[in-house]
Amino acid sequence: MLRHLGRLLAAGWLLWGVGGASLARAGEYRPLPPAPTSGLAPDNWLLHDVAGNRLILYLPGYHALAHTYYQWVRLLPRQPFRLSFSAAPGLSLFLDNQLIFTAPSAGHYTVDLAAVAPAARPGLPHLLAVWQPEGYPVLTSFSTEVEMPTPGAAATAAAPALASPLTLRVPTRQSDNVLLVLLLVLGLLYGVVRATYPVGLARILQVDELFGSSAEPQAFLARPAFTWLNLTLVGLFSLSLALLLTALHTDLSSLPLLQRVLKVPESAIVARVSLYTGLVVSFIVGKYLLVELLSYIFDLRLLVNIHYREFLRTTLLLGLLLPLVSLFYLGLNARWPGIVGVANACVLLLLTATVLRVARTLHQRASLLNLHLFAYLCATEVLPLAVLLKLIVFTYPA
Repeated sequence: MLRHLGRLLAAGWLLWGVGGASLARAGEYRPLPPAPTSGLAPDNWLLHDVAGNRLILYLPGYHALAHTYYQWVRLLPRQPFRLSFSAAPGLSLFLDNQLIFTAPSAGHYTVDLAAVAPAARPGLPHLLAVWQPEGYPVLTSFSTEVEMPTPGAAATAAAPALASPLTLRVPTRQSDNVLLVLLLVLGLLYGVVRATYPVGLARILQVDELFGSSAEPQAFLARPAFTWLNLTLVGLFSLSLALLLTALHTDLSSLPLLQRVLKVPESAIVARVSLYTGLVVSFIVGKYLLVELLSYIFDLRLLVNIHYREFLRTTLLLGLLLPLVSLFYLGLNARWPGIVGVANACVLLLLTATVLRVARTLHQRASLLNLHLFAYLCATEVLPLAVLLKLIVFTYPA
């Protein structure tokens, strides 16, 4: 009897040990549910492997650029998921193979994925696809802003469809502060120039000469174009225009031809202002080389100096208004959305008035009815104007 009881106890201990070990192993290797992500991961983009019919991890520098990228995102109930990005014309977003957005033109956009996600899949992962038929998406420009729901917003969360999921980017408060500091520095630099070169600056500010009808050589047009004062004013003008472009979020890197060259993140305000300043300075200096080349082609070498000096004077004079436009834009963009159109109109006026003033000055020296002069003006002024309007002014969706 005792022997039988010992055998039963040994068997029970053995079963208890085996069961405990099985439970321990089951608890150790049990897969955990994936944690909800708080945003879009910049290193989790996927590519479609055609041969294996699967999604693989995209490795920059290893894989070639593709027209379509994928990423799994998780949307939580009553929690906005705003996706901000730079888009070239035609860029499209798909969520679970459903088209949710197509960029009508180049610009910055913000799309709330939570407002367009299927209501039948709360909390489940969704497949986001970014497709650029012509060119390649700028993955570095994609960022997310996830907001936790507040008690006051519970009443309005029931009707997300009433608000448009697409909004145009406006500067954040931190960006406003950086731009205001740079604008203050710009004003101080203009003050230093005014105190250092009072006579030279007064020649540029001769508004009566600018709108006068006299064909006599004017003081500014008779002096060299590249002086220390002019080069300094070119730098200040480029900085003021760069501040306005950065405030307007005009992203040149969203254009297909410049995607591989201009890779400056939107949050790097100082770097973006520096980049735009360098581009504007390069354009103004390169304009002289363009005028020299085309004047030789069209046999109009005598008009080179007058042409470029008039272009430089009009640009620098009208550029003095750009800091004021930037100041009004930064002060009113949060209250009046129409200030974006006003700022764009000021840039359009600056570019167009410069071309018209140059054409008027050249017409006083030689008639524009001359076919050579008309073609020369179109090549040096009208064509660059069209390119600048496309890059700077007409970059926002209708």
